[in-house]
Amino acid sequence: MTVLRGERVVLRPASEADVAAIVAILRAPEVARWWGERAEDDVRESLEDPDTTVWVVCERERAIGMVQAWEEPDPMYRHAGIDISLDPERHGRGLGTETVRTVARWLFEERGHHRITIDPAVDNAVAIRCYERVGFRAVGVMRQYERGADGTWHDGLLMEMLTGELR
Repeated sequence: MTVLRGERVVLRPASEADVAAIVAILRAPEVARWWGERAEDDVRESLEDPDTTVWVVCERERAIGMVQAWEEPDPMYRHAGIDISLDPERHGRGLGTETVRTVARWLFEERGHHRITIDPAVDNAVAIRCYERVGFRAVGVMRQYERGADGTWHDGLLMEMLTGELR
């Protein structure tokens, strides 16, 4: 698996040894509201999925989050998607934008994708602004898309970016 480098972040391949650190970030209250209760199961499943690549986001050698890219292998529908989560102490510094941009560039240039999707909660305005800065555009609202920690369904925003739209 490839190490990816941005200006301030290094994305190194995640392993079983990183699960506890990633889960700790996903369980921080500011992050858990978007990721839900299954954080540890989800991380382990992603690490085992052959169509998903998981990286630890590092700033100066310190693990500050995780990002994953999944790829749809069917030639008729081939595209990729990204999920990201950063330590709340690192929010507001442009590191999420840099991380998403770095993974998107890899998916376009190295993996040959023509389209990438991302699906934040409709209420996650901070994430939506981050993704728009990279070049993602809102495509539509997926009603009652995911179940929240409170047991109710919440809407998701489907966003996509095509080759040539990366900023």
